[in-house]
Amino acid sequence: MATSDTIADMLTRIRNATRVRKPTVRVKRSGVCVGILGVLKSEGYINGFVELSDTNQGEIDVELKYGDRGEMVLQGLERTSKPGCRRYTGYEGLPRVLDGLGIWVLSTSRGVMSDRDCRKNKIGGEMLCKVW
Repeated sequence: MATSDTIADMLTRIRNATRVRKPTVRVKRSGVCVGILGVLKSEGYINGFVELSDTNQGEIDVELKYGDRGEMVLQGLERTSKPGCRRYTGYEGLPRVLDGLGIWVLSTSRGVMSDRDCRKNKIGGEMLCKVW
């Protein structure tokens, strides 16, 4: 079945898999999804991901991360900018997630990056999702 919003589909699959404590989850591949997963890995929310090319579009196996006692590292994922209502911001107007405990994932002219990288490089973009 074709999905119109691959980012929302990926976030929902990851959110559902973490709630039932699955070690891995498989999502559809797209360039933006690979970028988001790269940010999640660099920020320490997931252990890693592997791109599979056995289907037409391709898929990604995401290895989820849990604490020592099995607690969820990834507490929440929320899609912010949607296909029907895009949200853009400059780096000055970028709000903090839980006073800096979470991150925003943004699509910029230099690729997908976290809000910390956007503030450091002084660039804004489309607010894809927030993670805490």
